[in-house]
Amino acid sequence: MWVCTALSGARTPAQLRRVLLLASRHCGPAAASFSASAEPSRVRALVYGHHGDPAKVVELKNLELAAVGGSDVHVKMLAAPINPSDINMIQGNYGLLPKLPAVGGNEGVGQVVAVGSSVTGVKPGDWVIPANAGLGTWRTEAVFSEEVLVGVPKDIPLPSAATLSVNPCTAYRMLVDFEQLQPGDCVIQNASNSGVGQAVIQIAAALGLRTINVVRDRPDIQKLTERLKNLGADHVITEEEIRKHEMKNFLKDVPQPRLALNCVGGKSSTELLRHLAPGGTMVTYGGMAKQPVIASVGLLIFKDLKLRGFWLSQWKKDHSPGAMP
Repeated sequence: MWVCTALSGARTPAQLRRVLLLASRHCGPAAASFSASAEPSRVRALVYGHHGDPAKVVELKNLELAAVGGSDVHVKMLAAPINPSDINMIQGNYGLLPKLPAVGGNEGVGQVVAVGSSVTGVKPGDWVIPANAGLGTWRTEAVFSEEVLVGVPKDIPLPSAATLSVNPCTAYRMLVDFEQLQPGDCVIQNASNSGVGQAVIQIAAALGLRTINVVRDRPDIQKLTERLKNLGADHVITEEEIRKHEMKNFLKDVPQPRLALNCVGGKSSTELLRHLAPGGTMVTYGGMAKQPVIASVGLLIFKDLKLRGFWLSQWKKDHSPGAMP
């Protein structure tokens, strides 16, 4: 879902969650080379002053837009999604919590309106996305330091650009960092129709990897299956099907997965482990079922399976220029 950054009228958080996309023509003035000393103006933002239920703690407020300094970039937000991590952050149960009061939103894409005198990486008219989480993208405009922004091509579809900084990056790192997979190898994942799951399917296909994609059953399961296969999925099965004895015969026709990607936890993650090849790795990057990962002693001892976790924010910290040896 998307936050409408036009915010032309007061809306409740519940109403805002139903907004699908912002047409950039409603977001304010077109990008231009404004003076860095332009008068500050007021912008609209979704702000929370304490942690709790987003529907109760998030408020639509007017904020003053700071003047553009030498290393600053004035950005007009074009689109910003609502990610589960955004909700977790507002609730106060995420691994990274901003100083309160804070503007919600970790992802999004904006257009540069003006730049400070020492900015060299972007120019007015360019599109930019956050370099890290916690930037606060649920607002109409903002002034950010150049170092917290990354320029992206303007020919990317707006929804793709707005979600580029988290899900595709998470998918890529998990596919390449934990197992040395080769073309023809197989990956199994749950929550396969999630943002990360769909990115895994597409990136894996580009790398020549095969994917077994587990999803929850639903009335339109055939429609979902076709959509995921159009993205490059090799196999799409339901949580109920993967638990059936017949699944062993099905998996004989595909390479046993060496990598499993878990976003659910609970019984779903246990099933992924059961189908991993000896010595394989399961990477957990989410827990949508709010249940622990349970691995049998036998799987750990006799199959030597590895359980790992992945958090993109930590990966970025570990691989930032200052952290590199």
